[in-house]
Amino acid sequence: MRIILFLLKCLLGLFASIGFLLVAAVVVLAVLASQYEPFEWEPREVTVPDSTVLTLDLASGVTEALPDNPLARASLGGVLVLRETLDTLEAAGRDPRIKGLVARLGRGGLGFADVQELRGAIRRFRETGKFALGFAESFGEGGDGTLHYYLASAFDTVWMQPSGDFDVTGISLESPYLRGSFDLLGLKPQFDQREEYKGAMNQLTDRELPAPQRENLQRLVDSWLGQITRGIAEDRNLESAQVRGLIDRAPHLPSEAQANGMIDELGYWDEANDAALDAAGDDAEFLSLEDYAAAREAPEPNGPVIALVHGLGPVVLDGSENDPVFGQVVMGSDTVSEALADAVADEEVAAIVFRVDSPGGSYVASDVIWREVQNARDQDVPVIVSMGNVAASGGYFVAAPAHKIVAQPGTVTGSIGVVSGKLVMTGLWDKLGVNWDGVQAGDNADIWSANRRFSQEGWNHLQRFLDSAYEDFTNKVAEGRGLDQAQTLKAAKGQVWTGEDAREMGLVDALGGYREAIDLARAAAGLPEDQEVEIRRFPMVRDPWEALFEDAFGSAVDSPAIGALARGLARLGRTLAPIAKSLDLLTGDPRSQRLRAPELRMGS
Repeated sequence: MRIILFLLKCLLGLFASIGFLLVAAVVVLAVLASQYEPFEWEPREVTVPDSTVLTLDLASGVTEALPDNPLARASLGGVLVLRETLDTLEAAGRDPRIKGLVARLGRGGLGFADVQELRGAIRRFRETGKFALGFAESFGEGGDGTLHYYLASAFDTVWMQPSGDFDVTGISLESPYLRGSFDLLGLKPQFDQREEYKGAMNQLTDRELPAPQRENLQRLVDSWLGQITRGIAEDRNLESAQVRGLIDRAPHLPSEAQANGMIDELGYWDEANDAALDAAGDDAEFLSLEDYAAAREAPEPNGPVIALVHGLGPVVLDGSENDPVFGQVVMGSDTVSEALADAVADEEVAAIVFRVDSPGGSYVASDVIWREVQNARDQDVPVIVSMGNVAASGGYFVAAPAHKIVAQPGTVTGSIGVVSGKLVMTGLWDKLGVNWDGVQAGDNADIWSANRRFSQEGWNHLQRFLDSAYEDFTNKVAEGRGLDQAQTLKAAKGQVWTGEDAREMGLVDALGGYREAIDLARAAAGLPEDQEVEIRRFPMVRDPWEALFEDAFGSAVDSPAIGALARGLARLGRTLAPIAKSLDLLTGDPRSQRLRAPELRMGS
């Protein structure tokens, strides 16, 4: 079975590679053509009108950081970089030329914490006296209706197309449970966990959601919906009970949503644009947020340095990676630990903001990164962890020794527990008439073989490992967070928490995002509140592809043809990504998933 799965994975990789090479060939031809034809790349000059309405389109979603590889960048289309978007909105709030903002919502993938970070930025923009208009063709078709409306409610005016859906129905989580299929195929999952709430592998071991995890996840979605309800009620001047009732009775017709105070205006995109220009006054012009960001003068580096290190994606014992085909981003222990060490060694660095968005993964790799965070603490270099959408299991492990931990109220965090084991395929081989045989030196040389069940001694070894790893995890959390054993175990057992609940458990210090993390870093370094700081990314390494593009064109290439090819490849990759992830789980080393949180598939 593992050979079959491996061959399937190779086939997927072959398809992806052919597409990747096609795009690469187009890029190389463009570079070669530039050597034979007069070509001069003129940087785009953007002028900001004296009366400007900024436009923001979230159809491509947001990301924590763009990959260095330009093909991966092209595959993302118009995706927005979260921190750059926040910084640009803050600058726009101070700019007298900017009169307001009109945003196109309702489409694109958004994480819960992303939405809360953007809501905060929109609110601060409005506090400067400028207007913010949010428009969606539909709250439901093309995106998560509940999350997109939660974001829209932060705008002072909400528009929706008259034919749109108002599917603000709440939050649901669901996952496939494969045990029945495994039994039919003769596959035997042999996994164990610490403790009862650790559900990362229960999709393989169970036929349905186990009772402890059902209880835990119900608390999670209840916390999320509570945050959504309170936020909408506050922004729309409604009672929380009224909003909850509207959600429970959804979906609604657009006219019903308007009558109940959830929508201000029913109209089309051009009508919303006209309304925005009218609100801005005479001679107002539109300018995209991206163009406005390009027009801003980059501030000269000034003041003490706060290092920004990203830890994004599953934790692996390798270098970080941003796959342009399947969109897989991984937190490599080599890359992240080196970045942290370099920041600590840099005499200009006063503090570190470690941005974590990860469901965890390898225990060993997580421990490598943990060590560098602990070293920073030992050398009195403050590390402030800023959590994104998910910072759970290994994603929480690496954060435990930080000076302070900041999370959004909706961040998924915790999952302090351990899981390990393997999927035994002997039953399938029996059905196929295949007999695996061979030799070995060492009584337990085949302990991780998928073609052998755990011996009693092997199972006992697994139990000793789980006990040891769980003790190590909980001890490091207790020491890093200043909790006693009882407090730690109450928060542990594999339970996942929202950031709001995690703060009550002592796992998180403050609620917020980048802004709050940078303020805490400034305070931890003993810098005055009004002290200017330079945010410097670590590592500062230029990818060879990026160097090729910059040397050949002087800037990023804005080619519709290349972009279309790359985005087409990305769509194929996203279609195949669930299969690729499943094959990784089934064919990869099971030890690489010991500190992995359960995958939560959100829908509304």
